[in-house]
Amino acid sequence: KTCLLGAIALLCIGTAHADENPCEATDTSPIDYPQALCMSFFFYEAQRSGKLPENNRVPWRGDSALDDGADVGHDLTGGYYDAGDFVKFGFPMSFTITNLAWGLLDFSDGYSKAGQTDYALDAIKWGTDYFIKCYTSTNEFWGQVGNSVIDHALWERPEDMTEERPSYKIDEENPGTELAAETAAALAASYLVFKDTDADYAEELLALAKELYEFGDNFRGNYDVAIPDAYPSYNGYGDELVWSSLWMYRATEDESYLTRAKGHWDEFNFQYSVPTEFSWDDKTAGIYALFWLLDGSQIYLDHLTTFLDYLQNTATYTPEGLVFISEWGSNRHAANVAFLALWAAKHGVDTSVNSEWAQGQMDQLLGANSRYNMTFVVGFGDKYPERPFHRSSSCPDPPEVCDYGWAFSQPGPNPHVLYGALVGGPDENGDYEDDRSNYEQNEVDTVYNAAYSGALAALIELS
Repeated sequence: KTCLLGAIALLCIGTAHADENPCEATDTSPIDYPQALCMSFFFYEAQRSGKLPENNRVPWRGDSALDDGADVGHDLTGGYYDAGDFVKFGFPMSFTITNLAWGLLDFSDGYSKAGQTDYALDAIKWGTDYFIKCYTSTNEFWGQVGNSVIDHALWERPEDMTEERPSYKIDEENPGTELAAETAAALAASYLVFKDTDADYAEELLALAKELYEFGDNFRGNYDVAIPDAYPSYNGYGDELVWSSLWMYRATEDESYLTRAKGHWDEFNFQYSVPTEFSWDDKTAGIYALFWLLDGSQIYLDHLTTFLDYLQNTATYTPEGLVFISEWGSNRHAANVAFLALWAAKHGVDTSVNSEWAQGQMDQLLGANSRYNMTFVVGFGDKYPERPFHRSSSCPDPPEVCDYGWAFSQPGPNPHVLYGALVGGPDENGDYEDDRSNYEQNEVDTVYNAAYSGALAALIELS
């Protein structure tokens, strides 16, 4: 189609929903969890950076950022664009891969039933292939490509980028424990998902995980000091050290990693921890779950059940019943803790209570909300967000110009449907506006869909 600028353009974007949904509806009712899970991986394909594979399902995406790393003499192409922008932030990207792998490991039957196992593996491998490239020398890891100040000043297609995209690293002189440890966790978890289908690749991931774990532990420092443009980790790196130790133990069954996890637990006083979220910044609640799974001590189970009880009986809720943890990405916070509750339910922890509560949270995201009667997942259901804060899907087809002047500001739906993306979500009062300029409520992010995907697989499996 041809899109004309000006008022006539609204006629064009009104028909933009001709984009074909890549995921067929199933007979699941009242909510089609398998279709939602399928669509989630379409979203990950839309976030890919680098040279796209021949089986790319996103018709409006092409190769992009093919010079990433040229400024430092390395090939740093690939990986994922973080959100609606085009910076590749390594820390949240690694947590994304850890959670995708965790969901596939512990809810593999749900993935299999939905026919999404191969898509999940592809999504994970797109991240791990990039991490391999980023480790260019002993104790040297490139943790970011792109600068947020430069990047956020523009509104464009990723395929058209010509601006500077500087590369940033951590090394022994400028360490970044959170980044190294979380990437080690991602690689260890990914080793487990690939070891039965691609043993050589899995061993490569595990070898790199071991090196990055030692790097993160032996050369300690906050990664946002080494990479000042990165998202800061507000609670420090203690949780990443425990978390990565546990994933290393799960992958290797080497007792020394469990011993080190317990040492980190004591060193950083996790016996006194009181988390209110499970996120890329704070993995404490996930640590409870993994520690109990791998060690079996009652103390970890007690911490996990206390956290889940807080969520269900003390935490703040919107009037519609969505647990409200933060105004920034409220939906992803609800999905993250729903995943933990479903994980606990599968492992026999207050199974009926946790599974029913978590399903209620996920159903809120998928349309069972009384106020708007819409889903918060782009393209899912009859009514959904049409204006996500997301550059590439907001751009009209070439040769039309994509910039702040039209693509960002026009009031109509995005020209392309970003199927499967979970938007930020409502505020504490339940207020939500489908407005592209409201990025708190409408930006999307690879982190948002990670535990969410696992929770969908859990609902499919447990049902």
